[in-house]
Amino acid sequence: MKIEQIYTGCLAQGAYYIESNGEVAIVDPLRETQAYIDKANSENAKIKYVFETHFHADFVSGHIDLAKKTGATIVFGPGAETNYKIHAAKDNEVFKLGNITIKALHTPGHTLESTTYLLIDENGKDYAIFSGDTLFLGDVGRPDLAIKSDLTKEDLASMLYHSLRDKIMPLADDVIVYPAHGAGSACGKNLSKETVGTIGEQKKTNYALRENMTEAEFVKEVLDGIPPPPQYFAKNAMLNKTGYETFETVLKTGNNPLDPENFEALANHEEALVLDVRNQEDFVKEHIPNSIFIGLNGSFAPWVGALITDLKQPLLLIVPKGKSKEAVTRLSRVGYDNTLGYLEGGIEAWKKAGKDTETLESIDIEEFLKRTTSQNLNVLDVRKDGEYKSSHLVNAEHFSLDFINDNMSAINKNNTYYLYCASGYRSVIAGSILKARGFNSLINVEGGFSAIKNTNLPVTDYVCPTTL
Repeated sequence: MKIEQIYTGCLAQGAYYIESNGEVAIVDPLRETQAYIDKANSENAKIKYVFETHFHADFVSGHIDLAKKTGATIVFGPGAETNYKIHAAKDNEVFKLGNITIKALHTPGHTLESTTYLLIDENGKDYAIFSGDTLFLGDVGRPDLAIKSDLTKEDLASMLYHSLRDKIMPLADDVIVYPAHGAGSACGKNLSKETVGTIGEQKKTNYALRENMTEAEFVKEVLDGIPPPPQYFAKNAMLNKTGYETFETVLKTGNNPLDPENFEALANHEEALVLDVRNQEDFVKEHIPNSIFIGLNGSFAPWVGALITDLKQPLLLIVPKGKSKEAVTRLSRVGYDNTLGYLEGGIEAWKKAGKDTETLESIDIEEFLKRTTSQNLNVLDVRKDGEYKSSHLVNAEHFSLDFINDNMSAINKNNTYYLYCASGYRSVIAGSILKARGFNSLINVEGGFSAIKNTNLPVTDYVCPTTL
């Protein structure tokens, strides 16, 4: 028996390769599926099942393409309805894979069809669970993402409480937990950086598995502090339910080199958004007018999903050399399939064609300190709500990047704004969006709050209301 976790850091997502006696199951595959096929071929094995723990909201799964290519059966949990052929498992239904058995444990709560898959080894021993978003390390899945459900998030949280206590917690302490996500995912609020654990460890450390916890306490604690889901979550979940274009088609269309003239023509005539995915330092120094920055070196796909509201938005890319395929692939993972191409030769080719570029003013912490002490500045803190509450620069206005499209009317285009985040990545994203919307007097603070808190500038600490 072989189990391999295939972890994708930018999505904080874990897919799984399970093999026994020449038969393979893949759990929660990514959109691009060739790596799973190559792995099975290298082991002289055949992919028999694709197990989906639920309709994922934070990425587009590769289950449909993988089944088409291999003849594997797609397995969802009870009640799952799709526009393509699947096997909807019954609760406690077993699937033979070589010399091992995989049992479907229906664990609704995160979503109605959420299912945990229990792996029983060659000796009949419960060995591991593939828990999807039902159980994370340190947390459980948020219960507010069900597609077209008449149930409230409180109803689903109650279901999750019973799923955990009736199906998960009775398992032996040494059963391994393989979750769908780790720290950085928006599918929970307190996920561990670790990506593999055990039932026993979670009983000791996971607040949601606390002994003698009542259902009412569970519902309150699970729902407390959950931010609104990113706008693309519901759209990705629907794609996973109804189907999508093949990855190879998306890659062929999007990984298309364009000279400056054709690039500009498409930008003008197709109403395409120019997305610059280079390093933030490169964007600050020079970029195409009205382009938006979301760099590949950060949480690229989740930020695209949070900030570009239309999955069908035509996109034109500015990429580092040799990174066009990666950019198109990572966009497709969250359902952005309408990339028209990338600027061949990058900004240098653009300039050689005689076309204009712009800059985003960016200052180091020493210069910011000088300006702050000599004048009153309009400062925008673009971090998340929890970060801002924890500690922020005194007199800084909270202007979260997550909700920039909704809150832009709250600031004045005639003012000069200084922007900071934790280290500089998100503030450049915010600056690029504001600049493209006509805010022309913006200054990025390099190093962000990480640099600010090491100066003598006044910062404030958040005091939890329960301690007052």
